[in-house]
This record gives sequence, structure tokens and C-alpha cells, in this order.
Amino acid sequence: MAGRERVVRMSVEQPLWRALTAYRVLTLIYAALLAGFGRDKWERPWVAVAFLAFLALWTLVTLPRVANAASCTKRFLGLDLTVALTGILLTPLADFDAQHMDGPTLPSIWTAGSVLAFALKGGWRWAAFASTLVAAANIVERGEPSEDTFHNVLLVWVASIAIGYVVEVARASERTLARALEIEAATRERERLARDIHDSVLQVLAMVQRRGTALGGEAAELGRMAGEQEVALRTLVSSGLVPTTRVSEDSAEGAVVRAVEIPEEESAEADLRALLAPHAGSRVTFAEPGAPVVLAAGAARELAAAVSAALDNVRVHAGPDAQAWILVEDEPDEVIVTVRDDGPGIPEGRLDQAEGEGRLGVALSIRGRLRDLGGTAELISVPGQGTEVELKVPKVSRGKAGTAR
Repeated sequence: MAGRERVVRMSVEQPLWRALTAYRVLTLIYAALLAGFGRDKWERPWVAVAFLAFLALWTLVTLPRVANAASCTKRFLGLDLTVALTGILLTPLADFDAQHMDGPTLPSIWTAGSVLAFALKGGWRWAAFASTLVAAANIVERGEPSEDTFHNVLLVWVASIAIGYVVEVARASERTLARALEIEAATRERERLARDIHDSVLQVLAMVQRRGTALGGEAAELGRMAGEQEVALRTLVSSGLVPTTRVSEDSAEGAVVRAVEIPEEESAEADLRALLAPHAGSRVTFAEPGAPVVLAAGAARELAAAVSAALDNVRVHAGPDAQAWILVEDEPDEVIVTVRDDGPGIPEGRLDQAEGEGRLGVALSIRGRLRDLGGTAELISVPGQGTEVELKVPKVSRGKAGTAR
């Protein structure tokens, strides 16, 4: 849908897979350097050379396999762990003294990369399984394991389980965040649709009810039916069950006026003055700056709709003879629009009561719109001294999306 906010999310664990890819390459180089510097101690150097050559080929060929969770299959994890365990168990064959010394194994710390792959793929349980097998292989390889051997085995076991647990928590958090974003998007869409309904259907039904009651006869019956439908629709809107032409009544002239529609082009801009100027009339005074008041098209449209909703409230609640004033101020960082009237004002607690009755003109059509734009709507009313609504919208840099957020 045009104008709808688009959210692009990247998996929180993806950087961990990239880090694992780099880790496998670096530890391969480290294992090769260890074998090269210690080549004089190998009784069967060809075993070490053959395994490290295979390990290098395996590591480079399988780099795409550890690029993400989807490509790192269970079968690959099993083969990768088998390579690591084989390297550990082959160490005494290449070095007869390996069982009596605390030197590194053939794959050295490359083995931890295989265990970490289990942790990233399946969480702490998979990590515990893989690290336990590696621990057993190290103990068998040493024959008579020393304190350092047990220390290294425990370190790998704890570290891999901790990383696996962190991955599980990250995945749960990501699912929660995705759900929250979906709920927020659905709520914003529902509020937008509720505003549209309030600005069009509900106001037309209210107009039909008032006119029908005034005319009497059959028209009065139509007005009564329209009033019942208005109440029913307000209940649906306020309960959030509406899954979803801007019109407003000019009570003085009995006309239905459609507001200007602005195309939702992401790079479009609009002069707010042009959208507000049609409201000027015998009972509405419009004061504007001499220069264009430029806003993103979507923001200008929503702000103009909020102003129109405020004027609708003046017509309905302040009486047919009430005067209204619209003042537009173009500040460096924001645009301020003030709508003031000389009506009787709003009694204390009336807005909360109206919202509870499903009359959401101020809550949705005004405050809801400004909240979605990142702005504020402040209503000041003193009984007997009229009402003032101050709307503030932050400016958006030119060239950015022109849709309301």
C-alpha cells in the first residue's frame, strides 16, 4: 500500500555467522603455523601434512556452509565435527610424545569453530553435545590428561554453551521484536482507517441525523436511523474491529466538501498554505506567511486533515455563529498551526467522556495524526473563552519520504 512504512530487518545472529567464517580461516592459518614451527618434533610428519592439507581444503570449500543458519545443515555439522575429532585422535600418531605433553593437537583451536557452529545452529543443547564429544576426544588423545587439559576442555565446554544460550535469547528477542513491529504497524493502519471513517462516514451520518430531525416527518425517521448507524459504527471504530474521501460538513451552507488529495509520491512536497486556504470564509480567518510553507506531501496532507477535524469540532460544538482563526507559523525546524475559536469552550472531563463514548475526533483525527507525524497536538480550552488547538509538526529534509510515519 502506498505510503505505508517499510521495515527492513536483518537477523541478529547473522554477524555471528560472519565472525565464525573468519574464525575458521584464521584458526586454520594458526594450526598450520604451529605445525610448521614444530615440524622437528613430528615422528611422522607426513600424517600432520596430510591432515592439515585436508583441513585447509575442507575449510575453504565449506566456507559457504557457515555463512548462515540455513546452509549449515545437520549433515554438514556432523561431518565437520568428525573432521575435528579425527584431527585430535590423529595427533599421537604424528607425534608419539603428544600423550605425555600438553602441546596442541593437529587442528588446535580450529576445533572450537566446529563446536561454535553447533551453538549457532541449535543453541546451548547442541553446543553441549558437540563440546562433550570434543572433550572426550581430547581426554582419549592425552591418555593421562593433565590439569591443563581439563582446564582447556572445561573452557571450551562452558564457552560454547554460553554462546549457544545467547543465540537462543537473541532469537527469542528477535521474534518478540518482529511481533511488536507487526502489532505496531497493524495498530497504525487501524488508527488511520478509523480516522478516515471519522472524517467521512461518521460526519455524514451525523449531518443526516441533524438535518432529518430539523426537517421532521419522514426525514426525521431517516435521521433517527442514521443516528443509530453512527452509534454502531463509532462502537466498531473505538473497539478496533474495523479492519480498513475525506468529507466535512459546512453547517452554514449545508455543503459536503472533499479535501484535496495529495499523491503519495515519496519525493513529493506540498505547500501547506494551498491545503488550508480553502477553509477561509466568512467565519474562518486564515493567516499565513508570505512564503510557501513546504512539507513532505504526506505530512502536509495529514496536518491539513487534522486542521479540518479541528474546524469540524468548531462547527459542531461551538455553534453556527462561532468564529474561527487559523494561524500558520513556519519555524526553522517545525511548522506550527494554531486553530482558535470564540465558542463556549470545552467543559473539564468532556474529552475523556467523548472518547469513552467512541467519539474519537480529538483522539484520532487530531492527536493520532500528529503523533504519527512525530509531532504534538495541544488543546487549551477555558469555559466561556473558546478553544485553541496548537499543532506542531517537525520538518523533514527535502528528498526524504513524503509519507506520514
